[in-house]
Order: sequence, then C-alpha cells, then structure tokens
Amino acid sequence: MNVLLLGSGGREHAIAWKLAQSPKLSQLYTLPGNPGTAQHGVNLVGDESDAAVVLQHAKAHAVDLVVIGPEAPLAAGVADVLREEGFLVFGPSQGGAQLEASKAFAKDFMRDFHIPTGRYEVFDDFETAQKALRELDYPFVIKVSGLAAGKGVFLPDDLESAEKILFEIIVEEQFGASGRQVVIEERLTGPEVSVLAFTDGERIAVMPPAQDHKRLLNDDKGPNTGGMGVFAPSPYASAGLMQEVMETILQPTLEGLRMRGIDYRGVLYAGLMLTPDGPKVLEYNCRFGDPETQVILPLMDSDLLEIFAGTAAGQLPETAWTVGGAACVVLASGGYPGAYEKGLLIEGISQVEDGIVFHAGTQDKAGQIVTGGGRVLGVTAVATGLKEAIQMAYQEVGKITFENMHYRTDIGASASAYASAGVDIEAGNRTTTLLKTVIDAKTPEVLSGVGAFGGLYDAGLLKEMVHPVLVSSTDGVGTKVMIAAEYGTVASVGEDIVNHCINDILVQGARPLYFLDYYASSRLIPEQVAEIVGGMSAACKQAGCALLGGETAEMPGVYHEGHFDVCGTIVGVVEREAILPKVEIEVGDLLVGLPSSGPHTNGYSLIRKVFEGADLTHVYDDLGIPLGEALLAPHRSYYSLLWPVLQAHPDWIKALAHITGGGFIDNLPRVLPEGLSASISRSSWEVPALFQRIQRMGNIPSEEMYHVFNMGMGIVAVVGKESAHRLINALGEGVVIGQVIAGDEVQLV
Repeated sequence: MNVLLLGSGGREHAIAWKLAQSPKLSQLYTLPGNPGTAQHGVNLVGDESDAAVVLQHAKAHAVDLVVIGPEAPLAAGVADVLREEGFLVFGPSQGGAQLEASKAFAKDFMRDFHIPTGRYEVFDDFETAQKALRELDYPFVIKVSGLAAGKGVFLPDDLESAEKILFEIIVEEQFGASGRQVVIEERLTGPEVSVLAFTDGERIAVMPPAQDHKRLLNDDKGPNTGGMGVFAPSPYASAGLMQEVMETILQPTLEGLRMRGIDYRGVLYAGLMLTPDGPKVLEYNCRFGDPETQVILPLMDSDLLEIFAGTAAGQLPETAWTVGGAACVVLASGGYPGAYEKGLLIEGISQVEDGIVFHAGTQDKAGQIVTGGGRVLGVTAVATGLKEAIQMAYQEVGKITFENMHYRTDIGASASAYASAGVDIEAGNRTTTLLKTVIDAKTPEVLSGVGAFGGLYDAGLLKEMVHPVLVSSTDGVGTKVMIAAEYGTVASVGEDIVNHCINDILVQGARPLYFLDYYASSRLIPEQVAEIVGGMSAACKQAGCALLGGETAEMPGVYHEGHFDVCGTIVGVVEREAILPKVEIEVGDLLVGLPSSGPHTNGYSLIRKVFEGADLTHVYDDLGIPLGEALLAPHRSYYSLLWPVLQAHPDWIKALAHITGGGFIDNLPRVLPEGLSASISRSSWEVPALFQRIQRMGNIPSEEMYHVFNMGMGIVAVVGKESAHRLINALGEGVVIGQVIAGDEVQLV
C-alpha cells in the first residue's frame, strides 16, 4: 500500500517508524515530515492543513491510505475532503474533531451524554468571565477553547493572575481565533492518565494507558507544554480502572458521536484525572498524543498498517501488545515554550544504541541535523520493566547534546516511587494479561470480564426453581501453599481451594454457581499467579461453575519473601426442600465414607513440622511417588460423583459431612442432631500410606490423627440402613465406616 502521512512532529516520526515495519507498505510519503520521517520514506512539500494540497499529493502518488497525524488538518476538515474523493482515511471527520478543536463543544458534549468531567462555564467576553471568576466557590482552570498546541491551559495561583490570563486571551487575543471562547472549569485533583483507543465507529480497542508530563520543570512545576516526557503503561491504570473507563467514558463517547450522526474512525484520546470520585475527563484529543505515541507504538506487536487500514474501512482488527514498559524523555530548546533559538547543531544521535530517537523539531541543513522547534527530540527506550525502560532512556539521553538543551530529569518518578514501596505495577499488569489466557470457566450467565470492579452473574436461571436458597462458603488453602512454593508446583493449590469450597456447599445439597478467588503475596510473580488461577479455572470448569472474578494483591511487609496465600468464596443454590442435613437422622443410620485424594487442605502445619527438612523430591517406597507430589495431591471434589445421586434419589442421603480441619471428631457432629453422635470403625478401611507415614514419623497418637486428618475419607454420608449399599453401588465406591449413635462425642473403635 502507498500511504500518505500528514504531520511533522515526533508523533509522525513514531508512526512512520512503525509503519515502515509492515510488509504491506509499498511507499510512505510524509507531508511535510521531518528528518526522522525521511528515514522511512519520502517527505513532500506543502501545508498538511490545506485540503487542496493534500488531495493533489494523494492523487499524484496513487495513495491508498491517508493517515492524519496532527489535530489541525482534522479540525480543518481535510479528512472529509479526502473521503469525498474516495480515499481511505485514518482520522475523524471535522465534526468528530470538534471534540478537540473546541473545548466548549467537548464540555457540552460530556454534559449531554453524562460523561464524568469537572464543572465548567463558557465565556466569550472579558467582563462576564471576570465576574464569574470572582463568584466561583471551587478551584479552577482556565482553558482556551480552540486549538493551542497544548499551551492553552492555565492554572493560576490567585485571582489577580487569573484575571490577567483572561485579559490576554480575550482582549489581547494572544491565541487569535482559538481564544474567542474561554472555558473556566473545576480544577480536579489526582493522577493524570492518557487513555488512547482505536475505533472504527463501532468497535473500540484500547492502547496501553500512558502517563504524560506536561509541565516544563521537575516536580510538575513551570508552564504547561506539549509534553516533556511520558511512560507506559501507567501504574495507576489497573484492569478494573480500564474497565470503568471503557464503560463510563469511551463507550458513551462513541455512542454520543453516533447519536450526533458522526462516523468517527481513528484515535479517540481521553485525558483523564483519577479523582477520589473516579476517573473524569480533562480533555479529548482526536488523534495520537505527542509524546504518548512515542511509547505506545514501540509496545505494539500488531501491524500498524493493518490497524490503520482496517479502522479506516470500518473493520477494526484485533490489536496485540507486548508485555513490558516504555519511557520517552523529550529534549527541548532553551526558552521553550516561549521564544527559542533555532539552527543549533545536534550531536550524538548516532551514538544511541539502546533506544529510539524520534525527531520532533529538527531540520536537515546540508546533511547536519539542527534544532528547528521547541520540542526537538524524543528519546524512547523499551524494556521488560518500566523501571529499566526509564533508566535506559536517560542513559541514551546522556549521549545527545545541543546548545541550551533542556529536559526533565524526573520522567517516571511517580512510577518509581510506587515501586520503591515494594509494589511492582508491571507485574500486576502482566498478571492480568496472563490471567486472560488461562481463565476458561466462563458460563453464559457471566456478564463481566477479567479485571472488572465486580463480577456480574445473570441469576435468571433461579426463576426456574421453586424456592431457591443461596449457599455460600469462604475458605483458604492454609499452609499447604508453603509446600507448593517449596516444591515449585502451584497449580494444584488453585484446584484445592475451588474443590474445598465446592464440597463445603455440596454437603448442604447445593450446586455451585460461581467462585471468587483471592491471592496475596509479598511480591507478585505473574507466572505463579497464572498457574494457580489456571488450576482454579480447570476445577471450576469441571464442576460447571463460573470463575467470576477475584483479587490479586501484592503486600510487601505483610508476607515474608516468597510466601503467598490463596482463599476463595463460592456461591451455590439449592431448593429449600432439598437442603442438607435432613431432620430425620436417627440412631442406627449408617456412615458411608468416600475416599479422599490425600490430606486435602487440612493438617499441613503439622505435616510441615513432621517433614521439616525432608527432601520433597525423595520417593519413599510406601508412597511410590515423590513426597512433594503426594503431599500436593489436589483436594478431591465430590460434586460430579454425588450430584447425580442427590438429584435422582433425594431420599437416600440424609446428611453429608466434609472431613476438613478437625477431622472426624469435629466435623461429624456439625451435621448430626443434638443428642446424636457417631461411632467410627477404624478397621473398616485401610488408612492410606501417606497418613501412616505421617503418624509414624511424627509419633502422633491415633486419636490425634483422626482429630486432624481425614485419614483417607474426604466426605461421609449419613444414610438409612436400607440405602447404604444402594448408594455404594450407584457411586461405584465407598465403604460403611460406622453408624449414628446416641451421645455427644464421636467414638473411635
């Protein structure tokens, strides 16, 4: 494809750099371009905001696609003219560009479509605006309504300076036609995040959230600029936040545009403030940000030309992004954003090896690169982690020099500060990405995706029930996780917690609906989290239960290094008349034990003491497998075994006891009526070798073993004498291990 790219800044160089990687690119033309874009194609002469000039070049060079970089051509309607002539265009129409070209339009748009933003008023004369300033009861910002190259936002410290700014904009017309309207809006507080998305007018594909640095000087001081540096992804943009942004800002914006009859195809950019009340829109842009593009595109794994062409044609393809971080430091001319000298020789660009130098305000003078703008260069570095990317970017910046060169030395400091507290944001983002690939337990009733603030479950199925009762249970895996961490296999821990919770509600006659997980550690290891949640997903899927959501927490200082914890909550449902245990339990009822797969999730503090210092890879003759494998056998779920019987023969089983912590001694009384207890015949089944070894090596009394462990029987069913063998035959397993007796204490015989 022949592509015509409009623009001449660092953004356009980054776009050209990425387009040049596409095997589908035949020839790239840039109007007017800069020395950076010339490395990837042919620069043309002319004004990119003059539709006639752009159209002439598009026809002369048989262009297949026009990509509009800056806002000025979009606001001038260049995209509209090109589309009327049959050209494929990446960039919104003039109507869509009003979101950026007129802040007054944008604020009214947000008001009309209930998109969260700050309070505001619009003025076109000095006296009215001055009067309003004196009556405002909230901190404010003054904004030029029209395009101002990122320099039309003012944060005055007092009323006197605010009135001076208004006078310069409205009366002295320092911003020309762009300042004919002024927006005075509420000054919001919180971290700022830039969220950019591709949209073909119907679909939205969000890019990695970025964090720009607008102020000229360190510590966010000095005048506003077009941007002095940026990094991505932003540590503040969690998966949950991005879901909220999609649902409350991006989607409503696109729907509002459609309702206004605007077919928006290109980049939709929302500059956000993350306030205590949630994300709110500071401004819209109708194109790629500059310098955000210089960190977003280096993180893209997709073919940018395919994305552009598909978006322009109304068929936005899937986008893919690398896991890692990117940082860009802008090198500016001394005096910027005010007056500055041009034509100063730039040295050292060729010395940059571990970064990408994007040209912004440069010129080629007889083969030498000299300064030609306020923001001269952007130096970008990409690494597996954000901290490393920031360090690399500054390392490469040190190789470049020109007279009066200015740059901030604290780009990414906020991200580094978060990391210094021990929280690895990149690991959190990578974890979310990995979880999306391993979770495979989403039933049709689940209405939300990974990363949502809350799980949505359609309870419409309950209408089919006569008297549905919800049953819930919360539990943890306990110190079994420490053995899993030491042995290096943690998937079974995920199965453990799901199956444990499933059994806890199964013994009340319920079937599982959905499960919520909780993982916490001293330091997030994304691959470990994904392995555990993958185990949860597999267990949920086997039981027909939805893995609805969960929480992953990194808490340095709370957990010791390398330690983690896994908990979960399950919700199920049962018909009221089918709730277990039933009231008709009586002396003489039999106890049918169902084999366990091992200790399940209980007794591991004692197990760890018994095997302290033991080699988990050692194969004991009586076990036949490595010790670690025997100890980590997943907690067995009895749902698929028992549920068909509970449905087909509801009168067979009077009660079910899950033999968990407390063993037989504490768990059987939980399902028996007052005045009744149980007699367990220890000779009725052969205790598995693992429990025998634990008792032998730990020199543990027999009574204590049955008070701690399940001893090979994970669930005990209470049944009438006539139902015991029918149940065993139907299940294909099980053994009568005792009976119900009168009394208050469990007897071991």
